Formats: sequence, structure tokens, C-alpha cells
Amino acid sequence: MSDEPRVEIYTKENCSYCEKAKDLFDAKGVDYEEYNVTGDDELFEEMVERADGRKTAPEVFVDDELIGGWDDTSALDETGELDEKLGLTEDDNDEIVEHRTLVVAGTGISGLTAAIYAGRSNNDPLVIEGDEPGGQLTLTTDVANYPGFPEGISGPELVNNMKEQARKFGADLKNGVIESVDDSSRPFRVELKNGDVYTADAVIAASGASARTLGVPGEDELMGYGLSTCATCDGAFFRDEDMIVVGGGDAAMEEASFLTKFADTVYLVHRREEFRAEDYWVDRVQEQVEDDDIEILRNTEVTELHGSEEAGVEEVSLVEHPEGHPTDKLDDPEYAEEVDEFEMDVGAVFYAIGHTPNTGYLEGTGVEMDEDGYLKTKGGFGGGQTATDVPGIFGAGDVVDYHYQQAVTAAGMGCKAAIDADEYLEERTEAGDAEASTEDAALAESDD
Repeated sequence: MSDEPRVEIYTKENCSYCEKAKDLFDAKGVDYEEYNVTGDDELFEEMVERADGRKTAPEVFVDDELIGGWDDTSALDETGELDEKLGLTEDDNDEIVEHRTLVVAGTGISGLTAAIYAGRSNNDPLVIEGDEPGGQLTLTTDVANYPGFPEGISGPELVNNMKEQARKFGADLKNGVIESVDDSSRPFRVELKNGDVYTADAVIAASGASARTLGVPGEDELMGYGLSTCATCDGAFFRDEDMIVVGGGDAAMEEASFLTKFADTVYLVHRREEFRAEDYWVDRVQEQVEDDDIEILRNTEVTELHGSEEAGVEEVSLVEHPEGHPTDKLDDPEYAEEVDEFEMDVGAVFYAIGHTPNTGYLEGTGVEMDEDGYLKTKGGFGGGQTATDVPGIFGAGDVVDYHYQQAVTAAGMGCKAAIDADEYLEERTEAGDAEASTEDAALAESDD
């Protein structure tokens, strides 16, 4: 490439999305200048000014053009537009790039575990990273319950170790997002959003899940301007502000606890009385409640976000009802008088309200899903537990598991999927050999 573009990335410490952005450009072989704004007020203000007021990291620029944060950069990469801006486009990308024995969708814990086992079985796995390389664990600063790490380990470190291990056993990792899988013939046809096409004898869907949003007014306008789905990425930008965390599970508790390092007060907003989080996190948050660092707003929901790109989040509208799920009761005359509507002045809002499985690329196949998009697999006892309704397509991790959703269970499912895929591939090979032997015998008889 003759005239290389100038790529600049503003980052901060302990920012998983910053690492994803850098990994993306590293994978493309594109040099970039990194500006770490942590502890540098002047550089931070420069980033905010160049990024049209956004106070989140990363912020990516190509030849002085604002590309945006990780979501914006990833979206452009999916469509191939980022490669165009970088001068990396190639002609004829409708043609099949190559055939692989096995394609693994996703580089979260389940996908990487599958890649490790598949590589050890000589199944030549190609691992497509997806729009959130490393999966949800890259957003976790302290993984204290993954076996083998008594002192804990950071999510990004665990993921990077697993990537290195997968590569050691022969897996190839490619940045990209799968657009569709064609199961109308064999081998499967796997098309990426940038137009690249691969064929594969088997596919493991381990593409994880994406953070949910509330869909309330102000959300689209303020995402990245005080509204975030990653407290560990963006919390430090709102130091000494009052902050809201929405959710009642482990992730919400962890994010609320983490944000106490920066916030004046963290308000944990949950739509029910009881939490889904495990006792460890509930107890930990309760300690911080007693220290006046966290205040819990039970049976409460956010209904609107107020602010601007220039000022960020300034105010949040909420409703509360003692029996929970207050927004369901707003228009019900039976409950209307008991619903309390109020406003709060806060500087940042963080969502931790669950995820939606990333399975849209399988919608055109015969793979069965439930109404929420989770894959239905065989389950039960014995082999083939991760098999879907389409022979040769397997499911693992959060695309299947809507209940446990733990790193260790995702790893176990990734292992199962790789073993199931290996057995499927062996059976295909044996069936092909048997068919070839029958044809050879028939030909020999005809020659006689």
C-alpha cells in the first residue's frame, strides 16, 4: 500500500474496547498512533473536542476523519467500509477465500475453548472473531471464580491467554462478522459482512450475546455521551459524578461496585424487589450501601434520559411502584395512584440488563431457535449434546445457555462442541470412504 493512512486511537487504561480497537488494526497490519488519556487532562480534552463531545474511549480517527468508538469502528469493518478508508480493499471478494474443515463463530470463552480442542484434533479451525472479539469476559476486570486462578485473573488476560493457546494448536483467528450461513448444500457456505466467503464441513456457533438496551427516549442520542454498557471502560470519565447502574444480576452488582472508585454516589436501579445476582455480589454491594457509596432503588425503572451531546447525561426520569415492574403499571388505573414518577440529576448511566444471543446469521438455516433467538441443541446424555437440527452445525456458550451464563460453563460447552464436531467429521469421512470403496468395487466388477 503506497499512501498509508494516518490512524490515531485515543485510549485509556483498563479499557477492553480500546484493546479490541487496537487488535483490529494490528490484525490488518495497519500502524496507528495511540494517545492514552488516562491522567492527562489536556489530552482528554483534546479527545473530547475532536470527538464532537464524546467522553468515551476509544475514539478512532483515520486521516483526521472521526470514525468513532469501538461500535462505530466495528460496524464499518463489518461492511468493508473501514478497509476502503484504509486502502485495503480487494477486487473479487465474492469468490470463495478458502475451504476449512471447521469454522468457529466467536472468540469468547466457548469459541476459544472449541478452537483449542479442534486444533488438537487436527480439524484446522478458522475462528471468526465477531463484533465483540473476546466476548463479554473482556469487560470483566476481575474473574475470581474461574478454576485454576486462586488470586483471580482479568477477563482480557484470560481471553488473550486462550487465544495464544488456540493459535499454538493450529487455530487461525480472523477479524470479521458472519453475515449468513447457507446450509442448502455441503460444504456449508459462510459469508462475512465484508463479502468474504468461506466453505466449511462443520460450523460451531459460539457467537455469544450482545448487551441489551432499554429503548427509552434519549437513549440513541446519548449513547457514548454519558450512557454506556461498559462501566469498566467508561466509568473513570465521570469522576465525582452521581451515576446510575441499571440491572439486578451479577454484572450490575459488579459494575456498581466498580464505579464506587469514581462516583460520588452510585444508584443501583432494579425493577423488582429481589436480585438475580449471586449472594457474593449482593453481600458485597450491601457493604458499600452501609458505607454510603451505593444506594439501591428497588422496584424502579428508567423511563427517559435527558441531556445533549455537548453536556452529556444531565437528568434521568424514573418510576417506582412497591410491587415492582412500575412501567407496566403506568397506564393501569388500578395502580396509577401508587406509581411514583420522579427525576434524578446524574452524570452517567450504565446498563447491565442482560444480553441478546447473536444468532441472526443462522436465521436462514434449519437450525431451531426459541422466541428469544437462543439455539436449541440436542442435550441429554452421551455424545452429540451440542448438535442442532442441522447436521454439522453445533452450538456452544451463551447462544445456547440463557440460564447459567458462566465462563466455566461456556468453556465446557465449547469443549463438547469441538468433540461433537470432530465425531461428526470422522463419521462423514468414514461414510465417504465406505461409499468410495463401494464405487471402486462396482467399477472393478464392471471391468471384469
